Order: sequence, then structure tokens, then C-alpha cells
Amino acid sequence: MFDQNGQLPGEFELIAKYFAPLSEGYPGAFGLLDDAAIISPSAGHDLVAKTDAIVGGVHFHADDPADLVARKALRVNLSDLAGKGGIARAYMLDLILPETTTTAWLSAFASGLAADQRKYGVHLIGGDTNATPGPLTIAVMAFGEVPKGRMLRRNGARAGDLIFVTGTIGDAVLGLKALDGECPALKAEAAASLIERYRLPQPRVETGPLLLDVATATIDVSDGLIADLEHICEVSDVSAAIESKKVPLSPAARQALTDDPTLAASALTGGDDYEILFTAPANAANRIDQISQSSGTPITTIGRVEKTSRAIETRVTVLSPDGTPLKLSNKGWTHF
Repeated sequence: MFDQNGQLPGEFELIAKYFAPLSEGYPGAFGLLDDAAIISPSAGHDLVAKTDAIVGGVHFHADDPADLVARKALRVNLSDLAGKGGIARAYMLDLILPETTTTAWLSAFASGLAADQRKYGVHLIGGDTNATPGPLTIAVMAFGEVPKGRMLRRNGARAGDLIFVTGTIGDAVLGLKALDGECPALKAEAAASLIERYRLPQPRVETGPLLLDVATATIDVSDGLIADLEHICEVSDVSAAIESKKVPLSPAARQALTDDPTLAASALTGGDDYEILFTAPANAANRIDQISQSSGTPITTIGRVEKTSRAIETRVTVLSPDGTPLKLSNKGWTHF
């Protein structure tokens, strides 16, 4: 790894300069001077762990600002913890750096992490750094806690439950398309809004823990709304029907779909929304309205859970505005 002034610091100097300061305030991190860290959840709580990796050229553009890349790497994991009803406490970072990495990039990357540590109350407690001739790769493992035995899972959806989603859907995939020049008619302000949603997810950390007493199954929307709902249905052994007209869209997304109606399927199946998709009994609707108000996060009912049948071709049916099933060639993001 070289910058314009020569070779970057060695591994331990790099850690000491850019990342050890991010561990301050967490005793179990030992200042990143040991081989491991200690995490002790609060009394009466379980430790919840989640890891996700993002890769340059796959999950972000190589020229995306370093601070935003750092924050996205952390936030996609915080979103998973929120979707389980957990409260994030700490994280580990594996940073696999190309030879073209500069000290300026590292400084901005560490600043991005510092900003989100302050925002979300988490600390870096360990990890690894390495070099690669390939693309920049960042893996975060986030740790949180949830009341013992109460972590929200995918397996509790029941026929008759309603299907809910936080926030808006489709912004990230439309932002990526705008970034790649695939939405030429989109106004600059709308394009900028969608691109920001792609680059900087908004994990629903305030909302997730409030769902512990009401949700029957949860997942965060990373692979796409339809694909992630199928994950719930498969594990819960149910089916689902959602109404496309009820799926919440931002003003910018609505403008993009007005400009190009063929993007509607992408909004339903594109990934990187990082909203919480969940099921709950129909009689919990009022409670969910209260959660929406108290957390400041819109929550929308988009469909219903149904009994499954061996005769069905797909577990998730998407209904068009006239009530007929939509045929989608792609259900969402797949890694392989």
C-alpha cells in the first residue's frame, strides 16, 4: 500500500494511528493491543452477533467517498441487529486494502467510523488489516444485546398476520441506477436523494427494539423486498400476498417511476434498502402505529400472511393495482 509520499505505516502503526482511537471508552477492547476482546452483555440479556462484508465494485463504487463507505459498512450490520430487536454495543472490523490506498483515504475512512460511533453509541473492539491486489473489501462483525430468549427471528409468521415495512422501498436500487446514468430524465434533486440512500443506509435502530413485544417474524431488507419476504415465508412455512400499490415509495422514487415505469419491478426487488420487514397479528395495528409515532419512523401495512400450499409456484405473490398477480423475472439480489 503506497500513497503519494511513499509507503503507508506498517500494520501496527496503522492500527495505532487510525483505529485504536475508535476503541477508547470500551474497556474490553484493551486499546486494540491484544489478540481478542471481551464482551459482556447486560444482566438478563443475550449477546447477538452479525457479520456482513461489502466489496468495492459490488456493494459500492470504487470512487465513493471513504467516509461514506465506512459508514455503510457499519450501518448494514447495525440494520441486521435492529431487525432482530437488538441494541448495538460494539463491532470488529476486517479491512482488506488495495495497494493504491492512501493515508488520506484511511483518515477519511476512520473519520466516517468515528462519526457513526458517536451517532449509534458503538465502539470498535478489534479486527484485522491486510493487503490485497484485488478490490477493497470491508467486513464488519457487530455485537448487540437483546432481552434473554426474545431475539426476533424469521420463523414466527402465521397465517392471518399482516405484513409491515418501515420507511420506503426502492430508493437504494434507484439511486444506484441514477449513479450509473440509467435515469437520465430524473431531476438532479431527486437523483441526489436516491444516491444518498444508496450510499448511506438509515438503519432503524430506534424502531427495532420496540418490535420485541409485537412482531412475529422480522428481517432487514438487504436482498430486496420480495426476496427477503420469501426468506421469512420459507422459514415460517407460510405464503404471503402483498399489494404493490401499498408499498411505500419516497417522492424521489415516485418521480423516477413516473419518468420510467419499467423501473417499478426494480423497486420491489432491488436490495440495499435496510428497512425492517416484519409480520404481526392484525390486532396489533394500533400498537404498531404507536411505535411508528414514538420512533419517528413511518411503518406501512403492505400485505398479509397466508397458509401455504404444495401447489403454489412461489411463496410470495405480488398483486398489481387491479388485483392480478405480477410476474417478476427477478426476485432480488443473490450473492452467487
